[in-house]
Amino acid sequence: MSKPRFLDIHIVQSVPFSNLNRDDTNSVKTVEWGGSLRTRISSQSWKRATSETFQKAVDDHARRTRRIGEAVTRDLADRGWPQQLAERAGAHVAAGSSIKYELAQSEGPDGKKKTEINKVLTNAMVYVPATAVRELADLAEEHRDQLEAAKDIKKPADKSVLPKDRVEAVLRSRNGVINLFGRMLAEVDGAGVPGAVQVAHAMTTHENDVEIDYFSTVDDFTHAWNDATGSAHMGHTEHSAGTFYRYATIDLDELHTNLGDDPTTVRQLVKAFCHAFTSSLPQAKKNSTAAHTLPHLVHVAVRDDRPVSFAAAFEKPVRAAQHGGHAAPSVGALTRYATAASTFLGTHHLLHQSWTGVDTPDAPDLGERAPGLDALIDTALDHALTTPEGALA
Repeated sequence: MSKPRFLDIHIVQSVPFSNLNRDDTNSVKTVEWGGSLRTRISSQSWKRATSETFQKAVDDHARRTRRIGEAVTRDLADRGWPQQLAERAGAHVAAGSSIKYELAQSEGPDGKKKTEINKVLTNAMVYVPATAVRELADLAEEHRDQLEAAKDIKKPADKSVLPKDRVEAVLRSRNGVINLFGRMLAEVDGAGVPGAVQVAHAMTTHENDVEIDYFSTVDDFTHAWNDATGSAHMGHTEHSAGTFYRYATIDLDELHTNLGDDPTTVRQLVKAFCHAFTSSLPQAKKNSTAAHTLPHLVHVAVRDDRPVSFAAAFEKPVRAAQHGGHAAPSVGALTRYATAASTFLGTHHLLHQSWTGVDTPDAPDLGERAPGLDALIDTALDHALTTPEGALA
């Protein structure tokens, strides 16, 4: 038996009138695919939503920031340090690694920019376990005498009095979130972590138009007093609705490498990710659209050769069913493409496949139907985390 390498997750999900992921002009993101316009939700957006759901599930958090020094300042102030000393310590922490930095600026009463002493921003985002802030504050505690005697950080050329190797050791630290999603931090040797998760941009399976929603706001006093007409505010926003194909894959070898020999943690992280990716939803405009739908179909496949996306199933846009709806035709298109892919590639690298869904007809070409999401993920993991010798990894 070949060793499992990739766990693919394919999802078909309809989302009603919403704008889950806006561009810089607050417009719906789109892509032209197969000669037709589709609504698109970026991988970064859905990965962020997945990561936040995942971290809550495993109760293990990471923080991405340029303001690590300010976070240390707040920790030290909570410990009773004088504010000025806490700010100096936080600045020396942020300046204490190989990452270049700059000083934050504020606007003075005269409108001119003013450099903020000890408000250090790292030029690169650091991505560290949430516990790193406490560890860096502990390091400052150890070196309080040196920090009390040190100069303030006033310009990017100023040097920290803290030991660089100790600061960077904390910046290299990782937890389950970072081991799964990866980390890019080239400025600190050995801090980079290859991500085990790959997430595709979600796009509608069918051609899609953007809708303009005009709105107005009532002034309650004007309405009650009835002494004027018109609204207090008017505007418009873009929204769309459609059936999306979503895809992610987990490189199990990469995750094993990141974690070392820890099969229990591997299973915990993969299971939590599968649940989080399936159930999460980007939160843009959630209060005005509440687009909290469930997937029509979740299909998982375990392969030992390479990941296989089914996005090409929708290069030709799906047409609505005779009596309306894109969900059923989208599931049908995905099923047909999965069958064609298995014929083309053969099934000797396909170690397992199964599916579950809400109001979805039988799809035997996608493997056995699981009674629900928990059973689907547990069964897939039993196959995905099995060694060639047959024992669970």
